[in-house]
Amino acid sequence: MAASTLITPTSKLKPLSPTPIRSKLITTAASTNSSVAPSASASALTRRHLTITAVTAAILSPILLPAAHASSEDEYVKETKEVITKVRTTITKDKNDPDVADAVAELRTTSNSWVAKYRREKSLLGRPSFRDMYSALNAVSGHYISFGPTSPIPAKRRTRILEEMDSAEKALLRGR
Repeated sequence: MAASTLITPTSKLKPLSPTPIRSKLITTAASTNSSVAPSASASALTRRHLTITAVTAAILSPILLPAAHASSEDEYVKETKEVITKVRTTITKDKNDPDVADAVAELRTTSNSWVAKYRREKSLLGRPSFRDMYSALNAVSGHYISFGPTSPIPAKRRTRILEEMDSAEKALLRGR
């Protein structure tokens, strides 16, 4: 075991000289310089503009959102129907078909972009059409990732995926 040594300071510490602490309010009020006034008014002007902008955005957002939501609703329905038809045509292809691998790659690209686009939309998360589509795409994608693009989907899984596609399509027609 090593012997413990006592560490002693070799130099003396100098005491701090007492300096008065000045408040910013005192220095600002004491110096009525023209250079201080523009910065204070500029920051107040900026805060005022930010406040007005925030209030205006809060007031106008409910007015502008229904129009934007209506266009995204139509886009969601259109893109979901396209993905449904692409899934149906891809999973019903024969494994000996020469372009099955390309169709699977295209389906995976399409489904990944659909999921990435609509997964973040909080208004869509509770919808039955989104839930069923997401579940079906997850099953299809998981199968092709695990077994390869030329592996056929088993009959039991295929029927479940097609049922989910049917229920998603029915929910889309009902606006759900």
